Amino acid sequence: MISIEQAFERIVGNARPLGAEKVEVARSSGRVIAAPIRARRSQPGSDLSAMDGYAVRSEDLANKTPLAVVGESAAGHPYGKAVNPGEAVRIFTGAVVPDGSDQVVIQENTTINGVALSTDQPAQPNANIRKKGIDFLEKQCVLEAGTFMTAKSIGLAASAGQAYLMVHRAPEVALLATGDELADPDKRTFRPYDTVDSARPQVQALAEEVGARVISSSHASDNADAIANAINVNRGADILVTIGGASVGDKDLVQQVLKREGMELDFWKIAMRPGKPLIYGKRGNQYILGLPGNPASAFVCALIFLRPLIDQLMGRPAPLPTGIPLPCATSLPLNGPRQHYMRARLVGEPGQRMVDPAASQDSSLSTVLAQCDGLIVRPPNASAVSAGQSVFFLPF
Repeated sequence: MISIEQAFERIVGNARPLGAEKVEVARSSGRVIAAPIRARRSQPGSDLSAMDGYAVRSEDLANKTPLAVVGESAAGHPYGKAVNPGEAVRIFTGAVVPDGSDQVVIQENTTINGVALSTDQPAQPNANIRKKGIDFLEKQCVLEAGTFMTAKSIGLAASAGQAYLMVHRAPEVALLATGDELADPDKRTFRPYDTVDSARPQVQALAEEVGARVISSSHASDNADAIANAINVNRGADILVTIGGASVGDKDLVQQVLKREGMELDFWKIAMRPGKPLIYGKRGNQYILGLPGNPASAFVCALIFLRPLIDQLMGRPAPLPTGIPLPCATSLPLNGPRQHYMRARLVGEPGQRMVDPAASQDSSLSTVLAQCDGLIVRPPNASAVSAGQSVFFLPF
């Protein structure tokens, strides 16, 4: 068995971002840009008024002589002519400052008599004016390659005149569950020996939540030829995730079939609980993760390894999920030699949260997983914990 840290480095640490694809800027949230974004225009493209008021020549304010209001400049509708000595132009926020003027006097500091403007404001060149290019200039790099796109950076890219972005490609994931006992959730009648295939939709959701494209989701019986056929149908996926058949039973055929079909096995078995029998290997450029079949085991392995692998392939930061320290609501005994991911709930009032481990950690219990808020992470051979002492909690 290898440690969590060793497994993570071999799965995620050695992965590299996929090639680039073009996406609409509005749909780029959560993606990482693969090339620098340069502005196609200056922002703003002209000197603009920052307030409602009057555009004037600042030198005309020195003698306090009334100015003649000769026109109007509104956002999207510039005055279009120069302001001459003794003139003023009514202007609104976001409107182009007319040539010849170099100051905006806000309307609250003016008096209008017909078309005559009076103000006692002093000359202040550039007052209440947003200068051309104050945000960014044409051809300026506004976002570096490797930027993680969020709503705020999407707004900047759009302001720079970019309707489409080159981002690292989202990986295509194929899911394959194995087992004669598996039944689809929509089966009309369940036999006593059926097990509903719940891990597969669960893992699909985990993958899609972080942006992967699940291009195939299928089930194969415990038959080597059926498994091989399903594996080869999904040869083009960036990541192949098998669920079940990863242990050492006579019906656990997945590893031997994967190796027969060209997978180079990197490792099998991790010092973790649940999830010990995890398979990892590659077939050409395809990453292969063989998850255990129990719902909690598959969930924990997907959370710790599959999601960070997807992040890494999409160019996003992908650290080993370790959790945050929070007090434990109950005492915990000395941990064994495997890192234990204990399902737990958050309890207590906001600001006084504690984590309470589930009474049963049986990896087959879907109810326990659904009722919990995250995982207590207990390192190998961790000391006993008294109620109130801190443990690391990994929300999900």
